[in-house]
Amino acid sequence: MDKSSPESLIVVKKDHDGIAYVTINRPKSLNSLTKPMMTDLARAFKSLDSDESVGAIILSGSGRSFCSGVDLTSAEDVFKGDVKDVEADPVAQMERCRKPIIGAISGFAITAGFEISLACDILVASKDAKFIDTHARFGIFPSWGLSQKLSRIIGPNKAREVSLTASPLTAEDAEKWGLVNHVVEGSELLKKAREVAEAIMKNNRDLVLRYKAVINDGCKLDLHHALLLEKERAHEYYNGMTKEQFKKMQEFIASRSSKKPASKL
Repeated sequence: MDKSSPESLIVVKKDHDGIAYVTINRPKSLNSLTKPMMTDLARAFKSLDSDESVGAIILSGSGRSFCSGVDLTSAEDVFKGDVKDVEADPVAQMERCRKPIIGAISGFAITAGFEISLACDILVASKDAKFIDTHARFGIFPSWGLSQKLSRIIGPNKAREVSLTASPLTAEDAEKWGLVNHVVEGSELLKKAREVAEAIMKNNRDLVLRYKAVINDGCKLDLHHALLLEKERAHEYYNGMTKEQFKKMQEFIASRSSKKPASKL
C-alpha cells in the first residue's frame, strides 16, 4: 500500500506480505539528496522499524542511479547542520532499524549513496552498478561511516585505494571482495531483492530480528567479546521462553524437517 504521494522524493510502499519498499525518487538529479530528503529518509526507516507488520525492507533508487550523493547546491545547509541529530540522519536510523534492509543498487552509489548502501544488511547490485567515494576529490569529510565500514568489509588496502583515488568500484569487484551479495541484470534487480526478502520472511520473525542484532552488534567487538555477547543473548533468549514456546518450537522444527530443503538463493 502506497503511503506517499506521487510527488514524494522518498516513496514508501508496503505489501500485505510484510515487505516494505523505500525508493529514493529524484531521478532527474540521479537521486541526489537534499536536507529535507535526508530527513524524510530517516523518518521512513524509523517508522518502518516500529511497524510490526513489516518484516523486511528493500531500498532502491528510481531511474538510472541508486543515489549520487548529497546535492552539492545545498552543501552548506547539509554539512553545517547538526550532524549529531540522529532523528534526521538516515544512516543512523538505518543502523538502528531492527528489520533487515536489502539494498537494490543500480547505476551510481556515490559518496553519501555509497554510505547509505553500507548501512544495508544485504546488497543486490545490477551489473552496471558502480560504488564511488568522492570525499577526497571534493574535500568532504566522511561522517556516515565510509572511512570505517568499507575497510572492515573489503580490507584496509583495497578500501584505501577506493577512497583515496576516488576510483569506481564495479559491481563485479564489489561482489568478489564481499561487499555485494548478488549481481544480476538490471531488469532482475528488484526481483532478486524480493527473493531475498521473501526467504527472510519465511523464518521466525522474532529470531530474525535478534539474529540481525547480534551479528551487527558483534561486528563492533573483537571475537572474544562478540562470542560472549552471543552466549549472553542466547541465555537471555532461552531463559525467557515458556514450556509452551519450547513445545511450539519443537513442533515447528518437526514440520519443517518433513519438507524438502529450501532452494539456494
